[in-house]
Amino acid sequence: MEIGKVPESVLKRSVFKQITTKRPEVILGSGVGEDCGALELKENEIFVVSTDPITGTAKEIGNLSVLITVNDLASSGAEAIGILLTVLLPDQSKEKVLREIMEQVGKACEEAGIQVIGGHTEVTGVVNQPLVSVTGIGKVKKGHLISTAGAKPGMDLIVTKWIGIEGTTIIAKEKEEELCKVFPAEYVKSMCDMSKYLSVQKDGVVAAAAGAAAMHDITEGGIFGALWEIAGASNVGLDVDLSLVPIRQETVELCDHYKLNPYGLISSGSMLIAAENGGKIVRALEEAGIPAAIIGQTTSQKAKAIRYDGQTRYLEQPKSDEFHKVLG
Repeated sequence: MEIGKVPESVLKRSVFKQITTKRPEVILGSGVGEDCGALELKENEIFVVSTDPITGTAKEIGNLSVLITVNDLASSGAEAIGILLTVLLPDQSKEKVLREIMEQVGKACEEAGIQVIGGHTEVTGVVNQPLVSVTGIGKVKKGHLISTAGAKPGMDLIVTKWIGIEGTTIIAKEKEEELCKVFPAEYVKSMCDMSKYLSVQKDGVVAAAAGAAAMHDITEGGIFGALWEIAGASNVGLDVDLSLVPIRQETVELCDHYKLNPYGLISSGSMLIAAENGGKIVRALEEAGIPAAIIGQTTSQKAKAIRYDGQTRYLEQPKSDEFHKVLG
């Protein structure tokens, strides 16, 4: 395709045809020539909005663009309604690339029960790989909004599922051929298949209903980044036992191979939660089929203590995510 807006014929067959989910709140959705979308909410419902660019991978970019946005909304206790997305493609991209991205978007939206409300597609010389920027729109009842800043001293800190899920599956899919020379093919496949755990939509619903005070999707910077951000937003200290942080063996092996720190690896699919009664949250999550563990507590001090094997260190502001060491 040539530089410029994607032609109407391509939009119809490779973009709009992949968008099938419809929401009752959407009274004006995506279509040729439409510059805006429009929503109508019920009384006592408020909008929740998030935005993210997806740049770390090309193979799963459509799928991740939806999942990460829904995860952000879930961390506020909101129900996702829809997304607006901008898709930028490099010069001379094949239409097949756009269609595959939108097929992933359409499937992920169907699974999450959300609608593509609008967006923009363009071929441009300013990118050298596909880039998807997403704005997510959700709703929550008044009085039920949860923020990253909701933690108070003395609360339990809970992690759902396992850290490093997203980083493991992205690296495994991008480096599958290389990894199959080191690990059995079935083991590499299990790394790739961790993508089925990337959603925290259910985690957020269950934790919010069980009394979560703060929630934060563990993304760039991994669990260390999420701990730093929740402590900073809530103005609390931390006392965390690193041995309690749940991690799968596939992630350990992958990080050992590439000499990565798993605690600084992008971890969408895992939620960090603060609550007065962590045991209640864990039980509710496990009853819903979601593994979870208490990894420490918030404190009234400013120190962010990380304990492991009888030693104590103090959390520093996270730097670049570990997966960049492999994928650039």
